[in-house]
Amino acid sequence: MNIPPSLTLCAAFLRDCEARKLSSPSIGKYSLLTDELDEEFKGRAVTSLSVDEVRRYREKWNLAPISSRKKLERLRTFFRFCQESGWIQINPAKALKHPISRPAPTLPFPDSEIEKILWATEVYPIQGIYGEKNRIRMRAFVNLLRFSGLRIRDAVTLSRDRITGNKLLMYTQKTGTPVYLPLPESVLKEMNEVSPIGRYFFWSGNGTPKSAVADWQRSLGKLLKLANVKGHAHRFRDTFSVNLLQSGVPLETVSILLGHTSIRTTERHYAPWVKSRQLKLEESIEKAWKLT
Repeated sequence: MNIPPSLTLCAAFLRDCEARKLSSPSIGKYSLLTDELDEEFKGRAVTSLSVDEVRRYREKWNLAPISSRKKLERLRTFFRFCQESGWIQINPAKALKHPISRPAPTLPFPDSEIEKILWATEVYPIQGIYGEKNRIRMRAFVNLLRFSGLRIRDAVTLSRDRITGNKLLMYTQKTGTPVYLPLPESVLKEMNEVSPIGRYFFWSGNGTPKSAVADWQRSLGKLLKLANVKGHAHRFRDTFSVNLLQSGVPLETVSILLGHTSIRTTERHYAPWVKSRQLKLEESIEKAWKLT
């Protein structure tokens, strides 16, 4: 059997990723992995790699458990491609065990911290290309995150055509069914003040989405420091989810809005808050019985 050297093999794998129409971020991560493999194994034929060598390669990763788990999945995908192509008999990465990861508890912003963050938007520095509009942009962006649950990349690249009336198109399910979320009129008004005519609300469209997201992450970091609040963009997503659950919105609905492929994912992240919601429901019912 003619086995390509690893460099040729990596290139074939990346071409297949592009043919499968994977997202640019996904292809970028696979590209980083294959570059690292070529550097680690110096162009050796893939058939010469043993499980022990791949295991020692994994030992060099200085990553958090969840990041290590994701990288291992990408490594397994690469070797599975080689196996399915007939270049190797076994997948050496399949023998590697996942690291034990204990996800940190979901910590939404309490109302007191949201108030501090909104206050910080009013005193946010006005220097730069946006000047005084900086404060309007920051407030609109924060409110979009907390009332939509969008990931920061999706919020930064949000285009005007995804808004119909007061409804935001979250995404389209695999069945072809669109998922819409009503937004408060005040949030829509702030967003239109930021960008009344542009295609995007929070991105000029110039440069790459990655650089635009990095700019917004830095801006949010400054805002949270100004508010004396610890956190990051994802905490707004958690705040959105927990607020819905505590308001009685079914877990199934929250899962759909978040775009989770399985309700088990939602349960894993928000189980304590589902329990909290149930306790509140029981307390309100018991209170009602005492009044009768």
